[in-house]
Amino acid sequence: MRTFRDRVRHALMFEAVALAIFIPGSAVVFNQPMNHMGVIGIASATIATLWNFVFNMGFDRAMLRLRGSVQKTMAIRVTHTFLFEAGLVVMLIPMIAWYLGIGLWAALLMDLAIVTFYLVYGFLFNIVYDLVFPVAPVGRLGASSRNHIAGG
Repeated sequence: MRTFRDRVRHALMFEAVALAIFIPGSAVVFNQPMNHMGVIGIASATIATLWNFVFNMGFDRAMLRLRGSVQKTMAIRVTHTFLFEAGLVVMLIPMIAWYLGIGLWAALLMDLAIVTFYLVYGFLFNIVYDLVFPVAPVGRLGASSRNHIAGG
């Protein structure tokens, strides 16, 4: 398992590298000034992070109340993902349209392109991250934990 510090490093590096690629790349692709795409990138990342926290807490509470458990079936995971993304779209599309002075349809298409970028980027980033910062083998971590618990 990854440590808390490693998770923090992962999250910070993920966002920093993503924005370093997204801001200039989206400025070119969408023919927008780089400072505008910087605002869109940083605002979107911030909103997505906050939404992730709020949505997941609410979703877990709703599951616990409705099902008595937070265990997710595949159908619940698909629903969870769809509802998360739908909520994010509802928040981001108007903000993107307003800030860039474009229509809602253009903002939706832009958001779909951004989502596609983050899907591909996230996949590739995590492969590279795992190569650069490999997880300790379970046996070694387990032995270390047992020694610590046993006072060794």
